[in-house]
Amino acid sequence: MFRQGDILIMPVAGESVPAHLVAAPRDERGRLVLALGEATGHAHAVPGAGTLLVGRGSGAPEFLHLPQGGRLVHEEHATISLPKGWFRVVRQREYVPGSYARYVAD
Repeated sequence: MFRQGDILIMPVAGESVPAHLVAAPRDERGRLVLALGEATGHAHAVPGAGTLLVGRGSGAPEFLHLPQGGRLVHEEHATISLPKGWFRVVRQREYVPGSYARYVAD
């Protein structure tokens, strides 16, 4: 497993990836953005080759495929080298008492 701030990356078998997911577009800098900071605009992103899969309509990243391996970068965190393979992308959530769970603000 790999963690960078509020993002957790877990290796998974390729056959466990649901077929209904679609490829997410890259941002204007050509990166696969796993999470964008609400306050700073900084991003947890993969700048190289790969595919980020999202659920239809949700836009939330769910799985990442890196056929050659890659790097997870962020302006305020150390770069993490990722091996080739499939990964589940999990964004940390926090509980708001008496209310709901929400994504942790970056």
